[in-house]
Amino acid sequence: MPTASIPLDRLVRYCEQRLKPERFVDYDRAVNGLQVANRGSVHRIAACVDATLATVTMAAEAGADLMIVHHGLFWAKSTPWTGRRYELIRRLIDSNIAIYSQHLPLDGHPQLGNAAQLAGAIGLTRCKPFFAHKGATLGVKGALTHAIPREELSARLAKAVGDEPTLLPGGGELCRVIGICTGGAGAELEQAALEGVDTFITGEGPHWTFALAEETGINVLYGGHYATETFGVKALAEELSKKFRVQWVFLDRPSGL
Repeated sequence: MPTASIPLDRLVRYCEQRLKPERFVDYDRAVNGLQVANRGSVHRIAACVDATLATVTMAAEAGADLMIVHHGLFWAKSTPWTGRRYELIRRLIDSNIAIYSQHLPLDGHPQLGNAAQLAGAIGLTRCKPFFAHKGATLGVKGALTHAIPREELSARLAKAVGDEPTLLPGGGELCRVIGICTGGAGAELEQAALEGVDTFITGEGPHWTFALAEETGINVLYGGHYATETFGVKALAEELSKKFRVQWVFLDRPSGL
């Protein structure tokens, strides 16, 4: 059982070298990297999708001193620090919890990324970079060893994410070449079709993408924004645990989306 205590700055340096966030042009408020410091060391990591008062409270209860998250603290206007926002910061400081956040770098990483990890969970092989975005790629595409009915692929995805996905049956009955870009990429399914897949897996998309799937001729599977983005933080925390012998736990706080 990992029991070590590691300097926070050492873990951060390793994560930056591993994820290479400088390769990605992210949303302005993503603020990839260390968002909140602690007193300088880490012995237990809490991995979770979102940094919120609820997950910070869960991390404190779990005895964690570092949270690794996909969605950090600064998506919306973050001042003034009053009310529940003040409670969040107070809980972080009182519990000595640091927050390290990576958004697009943890979507598109070829080994640790949400898409790569999900691809492995549903049996994709020979995966390649997929879904170009401002000089980087945010997902992977790969082939199944043999074509399978889209209902079977849907069942595989359900097992991987823990819930029944929504199928937009715009393509053929059989699926073979599958692209994955996790989160909220449904509105961009035309790009997925142009990159040569017959099936596109993401988290969610607008209502009008049902018709767009038919127009582009591809099947689309929505596995849930939250559910498709649990994989990267788990993979990163597990790697850190093995390398530095620190404990880790996953905090499950589904958004319902």
